[in-house]
Amino acid sequence: MDVLVVGAGAAGLAAASALAAAGVGRVEVLEQQPLAGGVLRYAPWACGAWSDPRLPRHAPAGRDAARRLLDAATGAGALVRTGWTATGWAGPLTVAATGPGGRELITARAVVLATGARERPRAARGVPGARGEGVFTGEGALRALHEHGQHLGATAVVVGSADDAGYRVTRALRRAGTRPVALVGGPPHGLTPWRALARLGWGVPVLGSAAVTELTGAGGRVTGVRLRRADGAVAELDCAAVVFCGSWVPENELAAAAGLAVAADLGRPAVDAEGRTSHPGVFAVGGLSHPAGPARRTGPRHAAARAHALAAAVAQHLAGAPWPGGAGPHPAPAGRDDANPDGAARRKD
Repeated sequence: MDVLVVGAGAAGLAAASALAAAGVGRVEVLEQQPLAGGVLRYAPWACGAWSDPRLPRHAPAGRDAARRLLDAATGAGALVRTGWTATGWAGPLTVAATGPGGRELITARAVVLATGARERPRAARGVPGARGEGVFTGEGALRALHEHGQHLGATAVVVGSADDAGYRVTRALRRAGTRPVALVGGPPHGLTPWRALARLGWGVPVLGSAAVTELTGAGGRVTGVRLRRADGAVAELDCAAVVFCGSWVPENELAAAAGLAVAADLGRPAVDAEGRTSHPGVFAVGGLSHPAGPARRTGPRHAAARAHALAAAVAQHLAGAPWPGGAGPHPAPAGRDDANPDGAARRKD
């Protein structure tokens, strides 16, 4: 195995496509979900613009964009395996994975981590109160709407309007028949077009200076939220669902298990302009290294731009170029792979 890519979202697929097209050797992609494409499958705005001059400037939305990225990767010669979870490390460049074929130890000459980012859920934001049905992250709400056809309820409060994700989720809720009661949080000034549309065209109150302090509920379901305004006044809003948007953090479990040096914010791995981490042979790309949300950092336009730089850096590494910073050999990760404590697994290289 020459290059293993972990994660088949926009960044992972774009990286695999660029790597295979660059002729670096055998490229394989592992994806935990049953379908490749990541957030593109249910968040159409994450598509961005396509960087390939042979294609239309704007990529098609949603699943079509995911399909094009997948086709580009496989067409270039990369192998994409879905339903496979990378569970840990069994050596410097050996990833332990579990999937439909059982357990495998996959050794590669270079590993690209493209595990993405996630929104912080209600618990991580420290919002107390009732527990039960009706609480979502923005990504979870979109998946429920667009992949499972689930109706979230008659009304919803969207939390996190400082990020455009809050406005996009509000639009998706309206289209699905759920009335947004309010967008809570974020600056009350400096309106972007989305904010202006929310205020002037949608009739949805934007409570930029307020904060959700508690969830209320009954019968195992959320029934509303309590707010504190900037002047200290407390208010209550009734709703059938609460959606927490934005506040992205990296999916860094695999990176942390490798002992990679981290940047100061959010525990993301520290990378250079070409995606090199602190460990020779390990790269990071996409939302993992820039956890700013899919609309800004993991769409095809951004992913493709970074993928070409990454492919060049990987090719240089495989050709024997020294790792920047004079790093020594990649140290073996601490501890053992819990998914494979006895080492009884197939090895691929």
